[in-house]
Amino acid sequence: MICNVKTVAFSGIKALDVEVQVSIGAGMPSFIIVGLPDKAVNESRERVRAVLRAIGVDFPSEHITVNLTPSDVIKEGAHYDLPIALGLLGAMKVIDKNCLKKYIFMGGLSLDGRIDGVNGVLVAGVKALNDKMGLVCPKINGGEAVWSGLEDIVAVEHILELMNFFKSELQIAKPEVVAIKNKEYNIDMADVKGQESAKRAMLIAAAGGHNLLMVGPPGAGKTMLAERLVTILPKMSVKEAIETAMVQSVAGELSNGVSFLRPFRSPHHSASTPALIGGGRMGVPGEISLANNGVLFLDELPEFSRQTLDALRQPLENKKAIISRVMAHTEYPAKFQLIGAMNPCRCGYLGTKEKMCSKAPKCAIDYMSRLSGPFLDRFDMQIEVESVNPYDLTAKEKGTTSMEMLKKVEEVREISAERLYKLGVSEMLVNAELKGDLLEKVLDMDEGLRKDVAEMAQKCGLTARGIMRILRLARTIADLQYIKKVSRMHVIEALSYRHKFLKQLH
Repeated sequence: MICNVKTVAFSGIKALDVEVQVSIGAGMPSFIIVGLPDKAVNESRERVRAVLRAIGVDFPSEHITVNLTPSDVIKEGAHYDLPIALGLLGAMKVIDKNCLKKYIFMGGLSLDGRIDGVNGVLVAGVKALNDKMGLVCPKINGGEAVWSGLEDIVAVEHILELMNFFKSELQIAKPEVVAIKNKEYNIDMADVKGQESAKRAMLIAAAGGHNLLMVGPPGAGKTMLAERLVTILPKMSVKEAIETAMVQSVAGELSNGVSFLRPFRSPHHSASTPALIGGGRMGVPGEISLANNGVLFLDELPEFSRQTLDALRQPLENKKAIISRVMAHTEYPAKFQLIGAMNPCRCGYLGTKEKMCSKAPKCAIDYMSRLSGPFLDRFDMQIEVESVNPYDLTAKEKGTTSMEMLKKVEEVREISAERLYKLGVSEMLVNAELKGDLLEKVLDMDEGLRKDVAEMAQKCGLTARGIMRILRLARTIADLQYIKKVSRMHVIEALSYRHKFLKQLH
């Protein structure tokens, strides 16, 4: 007696076919699972045994073999509980095994037969849609499964509901869409008093998707500014929201449904490299992937391990987190905007009027040397955030609001999208992502400007990457002024956001 049931394994945000083959035959009474199961999958034997007793089904006294194929893929997670249990019921002829062939099954099991929520249901739904199959999942995950676009979704709370459904004795309604559509931010750029020049830098960074590093004494408002960057970024498109939600689904962080607000991740400086980039035996997503299509904020930047920060260099360039392990090679999207904040030295008061750094300049040199040159080169903008003027802080008037800044950002991105459309580019790219011939066409520099840029770069000691980042930044500054052609003044302003701080560092 053999029954085959479909489920999935995960590789990044891709679902791989896994077939659960359950065989009941003659031999010593036993229950074994083969096919590279991890500890959680092996433990499903006891859960399945208890569930069958709980629903009044006698557990077979024969030799039971469960084979998870393909056998060279590691099987991890609790979502194998349900397909193993249903495969066993199908092999026992309690359920018609032909009914099970139409669905992909995912779900954990409680000992009383309740179907527990699992990770990756949205990804499994996309897989089922592409394979023209249905999906059976826990009721708690039904809302996210709907976002896959799949029509045939069976979301249930208890295994008895599922058994009655397959016996045509129970109708199960399709789950409703769960999304955070109307949720808005409860913070605003107007909360940051003073710091209008820093807000200008934040506006440029948001409009072009540029990476930004802020340096200033404690209490200057660096963290407040960074936290409010997402309030001036346009909401995600449906495609971006689904891609971000798929990462969150695999990581088990999609409890509230799909959101169109851009994610903001701010890991503590004690975070390890695997926590930031991703890792584990099969490669779980890290902070850079959970920040996909959003903002990754690294506060107290030099306090992070230098090795961890340097591991960000490649993802910042190729927008992917590639995790290589002996047993797996996993890839996650990592299209994020990096915002960093740091004090000018360990005590934090180098160059301030209020206090003096007693160990200057050694204090600053030692502190800043924790950041490598190649890593700093990935920041398009490095700005100084000075202490807030007490009169600005106690003033009744508020500064520029997030709504005003968001309007400008949306206008710039519309200008950029229209320009790319005229060049035959259908992909949505921000200015910070422009490369090669496309960047050359977008800039449209004359010979005089090319010569000026070369002279400036030589005087400032910029790398080739640094020059490209300056030009992209100049393109964004010109767009904010609604000017089609990049001029020398735009390049000078772009350079002012970068060269001064780099010169201090080196």
